Amino acid sequence: MQTGRAFVASYRIAVRARAKAFSLLAGASFASFGAGSVLQPPIRLEHEWRISVGSGVFVGAGSWLQVVGPAEGGVALEIGDGTSIAGQCVLSAAGSVRLGRRVLLARNVYISDHIHAYRDVTRAVLDQGIERVEPVEIGDGAWLGQNVVVCPGVRIGRGAIVGANAVVVDDVPDHSLAVGVPASVVRRFAEAAEVAS
Repeated sequence: MQTGRAFVASYRIAVRARAKAFSLLAGASFASFGAGSVLQPPIRLEHEWRISVGSGVFVGAGSWLQVVGPAEGGVALEIGDGTSIAGQCVLSAAGSVRLGRRVLLARNVYISDHIHAYRDVTRAVLDQGIERVEPVEIGDGAWLGQNVVVCPGVRIGRGAIVGANAVVVDDVPDHSLAVGVPASVVRRFAEAAEVAS
C-alpha cells in the first residue's frame, strides 16, 4: 500500500512539473500569459500569439486553443484570470471569444465564434471555409457543464450555469441556469435571492 501511494505521489509531482515547465516555455509565444497559469500537455495550439491567457489559469490535457484565419491581427481568444478548463475542451476563435474571470469549464466543452460553411454541395465541408463569425462571451464566474456546446453570437452571463450536454444558441442571462438542446433558461438565481431578502 505504501509503495503504491509513493508511486502515485511521485507521478503527480512529475505531471505537475512537466506541465509547469511546458507552460513556462510555451507561454512566451502567447499574446500574453499570466503568472501561475498552467497548460497541461498534451495540448493543441494554433496561432497562440493571438491568444491571451490571464493569471492563475488552468487548461487541462487534450484541450485545443485555436485562432483560425490570418496569422496577423490582435487577440481573438481571451481567457480571464483564475479560469479553470478541464481536459478535452475546444476554444476556437475567428473573431472574438472571451472568457471572463474564474470561469469553470467541465470536460469536452466546445466554444466557437464561427461555423463551417456547408452550402456548396459540390465541395466537401472541409474545403468551404467558415462563416457566421459572431463574438462569444462567457461572463465572470460562469460554469459550463460537461459536453456543452456554445454557438456563435452567444453571451453567457456572469455567474450563469449551463447544464451538461446543452447546446447554447441564445444568450443566457446573468445568474441563471440553462439546460437542454437548444438550451433554455429554467431558473434565475438573482430573482430567488431578491425574493429571499
